[in-house]
Amino acid sequence: MRQGIIRGLVVLACAGMIGTLAWAARIGEAAPDFTATDSNGQTHHLSDYRGKFVVLEWTNRGCPYTRKHYDSGNMQRLQQEWTARGVIWLTVLSSAPGKQGYMDAADENAYLKQENAHPTAALLDPTGALGHLYDAKTTPDMYVINPQGMLVYDGAIDDKPTTDVADIQGAKNYLNEALEDAMSGKPVSDAVTRPYGCSVKYAGE
Repeated sequence: MRQGIIRGLVVLACAGMIGTLAWAARIGEAAPDFTATDSNGQTHHLSDYRGKFVVLEWTNRGCPYTRKHYDSGNMQRLQQEWTARGVIWLTVLSSAPGKQGYMDAADENAYLKQENAHPTAALLDPTGALGHLYDAKTTPDMYVINPQGMLVYDGAIDDKPTTDVADIQGAKNYLNEALEDAMSGKPVSDAVTRPYGCSVKYAGE
């Protein structure tokens, strides 16, 4: 674990990322700030969104677990529902060039249009710097950051770790519950869960 974090910090230094780089993100602590470019060439800093809830969603279009939530329309529905309530939803692509799920800006924009996806922005992270900063492990892997910049949820989208679309109905949606709890001023009941899906396809792994 420690070696993985150190490796991520080296990548971050090379990529010119900003923020507190001592450790990966932890529940109840300040979420590490970052600088990332989206599929439209716009630059985003986490600090730009202080005062708002932020969702980070790690994705990979080739992963069957990701496909479960996009082919069913579940992820798009969540994106649309929560952005309509003022949440900033940032989809993150950390697949390295040549790895499953890698997309350049044009490919990602075409994919978003094809899937009728509704994130606030899609952040391109081909070096894996942002992924390592948050210790993202799977696709999907979900994080929620509160308006004070604290990480309040880290883990799975729901409690059905399968590729079966039918399992979405009746699943306990951890992301929904985390946002509802946090937006109501309550402690998140399940603040850390075990993410499921394909491993993030980092460079050199």
